[in-house]
Amino acid sequence: MINFLKLTLIALLGLTGSITAAAAEDLPAGERPLLHELVADVSADRIAHYIETLVNFGTRHTLSETESETRGIGAARRWIKAEFERISAECGGCLEVFYVSDYVEGERRIPDRTEVVSVIAIQRGTLDPDRYVIMSGDIDSRVSDPMDGTSDSPGANDNASGMAGVIEAARVLSKHQFAGSIVYAGLSGEEQGLFGGAIVAKYALAEGWRIKAVLNNDMIGNIEGLNGIINNTTARVFSEGTRDVETEQEARIRRFSGGEVDSPSRNIARYVDLMADRYIPNLDVMMIYRLDRFGRGGHHRPFNEVGIPAVRIMETNENYTRQHQDIRVEDGIAYGDVLSGVNFDYARKLTALNIVSLAGMAAAPPFPANVSIAGAVQPSTTLSWSMVEGPEAANLAGYKLYWRLTTDAQWTNSRYVGLVGEFTLENVVIDNYFFGVASVSHDGFESPVVFPGRTGSFGE
Repeated sequence: MINFLKLTLIALLGLTGSITAAAAEDLPAGERPLLHELVADVSADRIAHYIETLVNFGTRHTLSETESETRGIGAARRWIKAEFERISAECGGCLEVFYVSDYVEGERRIPDRTEVVSVIAIQRGTLDPDRYVIMSGDIDSRVSDPMDGTSDSPGANDNASGMAGVIEAARVLSKHQFAGSIVYAGLSGEEQGLFGGAIVAKYALAEGWRIKAVLNNDMIGNIEGLNGIINNTTARVFSEGTRDVETEQEARIRRFSGGEVDSPSRNIARYVDLMADRYIPNLDVMMIYRLDRFGRGGHHRPFNEVGIPAVRIMETNENYTRQHQDIRVEDGIAYGDVLSGVNFDYARKLTALNIVSLAGMAAAPPFPANVSIAGAVQPSTTLSWSMVEGPEAANLAGYKLYWRLTTDAQWTNSRYVGLVGEFTLENVVIDNYFFGVASVSHDGFESPVVFPGRTGSFGE
């Protein structure tokens, strides 16, 4: 009876959104009511409006018109910036909206000097404003010829859907405050060589941003695959297995300690998968253990290449007649990336998945740093990490240890250990499992799991 009353009390406290640090041991595994509220606020109609507006610019090719107010990538990026500014006005100026750009030339798909301009909106955190999570989508579009900057290129699904999701995320999340900062990014130049992402990543590092996660959304609206499958109940998350910036020495250490499937990007993917299970009805995440689709690329890659954890979120079944195609009918097949190929409710679900993942990470305390592990030739395993102090850790209740069999895709075992910097799991043999640590806030929000050593580090 005592245990039942305790659990009932914890559940009631969780509904109010406030719990004590002592209760945090029981609550992290439960659902957070705020995240259900955020999901309910996501609008398929608004996403449809954003996509239709982007399509109506005719083409958003990187080399297209920039002076017109109604056509081309210049008009599109100005409209996106205006939308972010409108959303900011509604929340009392809570977003910092600006362009990040640089010139590109001498490239295969950008031979002449061209300014690649991305649109950024930052929602500053209340406790740890220098810690960032990012949601990105692509502004640009293309047809069959990647150098054709004049023909109509609606890009309804690729990638007005992802860009619309970013704008909708800003609208929904800007109504709330979070400990860490959230960035909403419209990236340009993706189809010409991932230039916008590379430029923004370089800018962020120069500005000293502590980026913990990038959720790149590229095509989140198609449910009818070229394989004949129609499916609105699954989504894919692609993530790199080992960090692209891993050194030879780090690789040698990893060979003996494991971690080939535990990069920070991979643990972001697990985090997104868990959020889908808990908060997005009728949506299951397929974690793809690959950087991207076979032999292809996306705008998360430039972030990975400079050591920033990033994943790609997208639809499960692609339709290649609707990607990178001139608008035409050929042999009875309609080609072209037009509005009729987008399922707006499906785009809503994937947008909601991004929103709860961003909110969960931004509401969490600082991610565990300097995580290490010991236990060779011992019956128990000891994990240790740096104890975060200062104003940015004001919401830190404690830490939670996770472990799983080395063949399991998702974390299966956990134990909340409180506000300590070291803990030994008695009679849990280090040889048989993979381990990690997550930080837990007073109101039960958790960081992604951090695997020990440089292999799993999210940066300090």
